[in-house]
Amino acid sequence: MGRLDRIFSWLGAGTRQVVVIFATLLSLFPIYFMTVSAFKTKSEYIANKWGLPAAPILDNFATAFSGEKFFIRFANSTILTVGAVIISLLIACLAAYAFARMDFPGKRALFNLLISLMVVPPVVLIVPLFVSMVQWKLVNTYQGVILIYTGLLLPFSTYLMTNFFRTIPREIVDAALIDGASNFGVFWRILMPLSAPAVITLIVVNALWVWNELLIALVFLQKDEMKTLMVGITALRSRNYVDIPATMAGLLIATIPIVILYIFGQRYFIRGLVSGAIK
Repeated sequence: MGRLDRIFSWLGAGTRQVVVIFATLLSLFPIYFMTVSAFKTKSEYIANKWGLPAAPILDNFATAFSGEKFFIRFANSTILTVGAVIISLLIACLAAYAFARMDFPGKRALFNLLISLMVVPPVVLIVPLFVSMVQWKLVNTYQGVILIYTGLLLPFSTYLMTNFFRTIPREIVDAALIDGASNFGVFWRILMPLSAPAVITLIVVNALWVWNELLIALVFLQKDEMKTLMVGITALRSRNYVDIPATMAGLLIATIPIVILYIFGQRYFIRGLVSGAIK
């Protein structure tokens, strides 16, 4: 029986390894395809879609981001990402402190209502949001799109920060309050410094979503000088439907800022994702 158990254990471990390797390769394949395609000519891409380029070229990068439009669209994406991430982070942290450490009527119902908004797809909100933005004259403005992004980021951000604040021992908060600290002082001087993993996780996840978002930027930023990087790449794909290498080159460059952000924040990323899972 012991030998049979060892065989089943070995088979189980081997199966897990195969599944992990397969999942890893499946996840990395789009990155591989994007990278190798960006360095191919159009004729080479048509002849050999999956293989390595015979002679890597850089012309696709010049085609994808020729002229000053690249810098304008890069700046637009940066403004929207930084603005939405900072505002949503500030509001979410304040709301999370109230949900985690304060008592007020309807707290549970309000928290459950907020969390339920996480399952609402943004596409169903496009029409009412567009009508509202037209009435408020916020179409083709940074403020309008940042406001929309902030609203969409808040449910998950508040949920994550609330769970993290609940893991911080109450004795620390009570001791600070006894020493005369205000609620805002406890929030700013104690909870926020202890919340670096969750905060960095939110910055990375939310920045990734805003940077890659297409639908809202396409609908609410209609002027050419207001378009974001992803919208510009999509427009390139529409005009040059056979120039896949140029499109892949654009996507490759658009991926670099988020990769850099993740590299700098990876120390805290996993810790932040599991915040609140174990108390």
